[in-house]
Amino acid sequence: MAAMGSLTRRKASILLSRNLCTNSSPDVFKFSLLSLTSSRGFASSSSGSDDNDVVVIGGGPGGYVAAIKAAQLGLKTTCIEKRGTLGGTCLNVGCIPSKALLHSSHMYHEATHSFASHGVKFPSVEVDLPSMMAQKDKAVSNLTRGIEGLFKKNKVNYVKGYGKFISPSEVSVDSVEGRNTVVKGKNIIVATGSDVKSLPGIKIDEKRIVSSTGALALSEIPKKLVVIGAGYIGLEMGSVWGRLGSEVTVVEFAADIVPTMDGEVRKQFQRALEKQKMKFMLKTKVVSVDSSGNGVKLTLEPAAGGEQTTLEADVVLVSAGRVPFTAGLGLDKLGVETDKVGRILVNERFATNVSGVYAIGDVIPGPMLAHKAEEDGVACVEFIAGKEGHVDYDLVPGVVYTHPEVASVGKTEEQVKAVGVDYRVGKFPFMANSRAKAIDDAEGIVKIIAEKETDKILGVHIMSPNAGELIHEAVLALHYGASSEDIARTCHAHPTMSEALKEAAMATYDKPIHI
Repeated sequence: MAAMGSLTRRKASILLSRNLCTNSSPDVFKFSLLSLTSSRGFASSSSGSDDNDVVVIGGGPGGYVAAIKAAQLGLKTTCIEKRGTLGGTCLNVGCIPSKALLHSSHMYHEATHSFASHGVKFPSVEVDLPSMMAQKDKAVSNLTRGIEGLFKKNKVNYVKGYGKFISPSEVSVDSVEGRNTVVKGKNIIVATGSDVKSLPGIKIDEKRIVSSTGALALSEIPKKLVVIGAGYIGLEMGSVWGRLGSEVTVVEFAADIVPTMDGEVRKQFQRALEKQKMKFMLKTKVVSVDSSGNGVKLTLEPAAGGEQTTLEADVVLVSAGRVPFTAGLGLDKLGVETDKVGRILVNERFATNVSGVYAIGDVIPGPMLAHKAEEDGVACVEFIAGKEGHVDYDLVPGVVYTHPEVASVGKTEEQVKAVGVDYRVGKFPFMANSRAKAIDDAEGIVKIIAEKETDKILGVHIMSPNAGELIHEAVLALHYGASSEDIARTCHAHPTMSEALKEAAMATYDKPIHI
């Protein structure tokens, strides 16, 4: 009974927190927990039938997780993936290979810039790009095979091919071997993810004008790299090649990099990247890109209009965002409703307007993040299985995996001001953190925003080495409606980077000790 009381209090805390902790747009659905004491039934697999209980179109983070969870809940499940390897964009040409290259390039940068000061010296260091790429490819290959192993373990049927709807319960699959088959299912989940957003007049050839996919597979280090777009992906890939020796210029139409980031943290982040010799041209429009010569020539002009200038590069990375990938699925024939940017509209149970058809991940409203898609997948199949699913989009953390990393959860200071809530801010620099000083990697800050009257945490923003790991203490704190004093009074091991979060919490409700 004590445990149930704790769960009930947790439920109440989550529901009460929604008024202050929301940074999603109105069209992003939020899911409320229903009674935690209610009975939850399981949908049973049909016996003696070739029909599936669940068919998932797409084997990315949302799709493969949904398929595994469905099978674990006793549902007969098939997953269809056109790529021929599981993991989607994230694992094959996104999150995983980019993090492999970010780590490898960081090791090289450390060897050339920092090792000597730590007493580690050697005659010379050079980049072996083919070996670096091979290590990245090995990581991807091992992980994709690992997901196939999980499918076998959980008895998920895996079909390699391009799937499209024939009816709300039938999917025609053109297999990678050239055959066609029809997969039937009582419930079909669209989890096809997203694709690179193109720009008018710019043709991506994945050689000199590349998307993030091409930027992960360059055969040589470009002398000059121009990145169009100052979002997460552009800054991460710019960091990779900048560390390896490229002269990197980022061209951004908006006035700021990463516009969703807290303004104060963003400014410090940009300064950190500029110290790494990354150049920024903000409020700048790309008029045209010409690759007819030996290099690539960009024509630019101020976003507000004005005199045009040119910029030359060896490689141009187009990183202007992503769009839902729903082409060729036959959704229009079924009458599935979408919004003006092509996202599939779903209700609080991930169901479309067509009975038996569901959608998750990047194809529906919400942040286009792999971990968000995973949560969607689990919640969706829980609903299908007669259980209650839950995703709190207000508490989806975001991370930029540069060095230093920037991670955040909850509201920015600008968003808190916009809703008119009285608040306090507590900050603590990593320059005053013992572990950061000991390892000579102390650039960064923790910033906490809390409601003034109740001390309830509204947002946490961290710029530091491994900020993507540190942020999850804050995610959990917001999930349970914690105050800054709750974190401040929690013992943190010494010396650790996480002590900076404790000190920032102390600064929010009272005073820090070490500054």
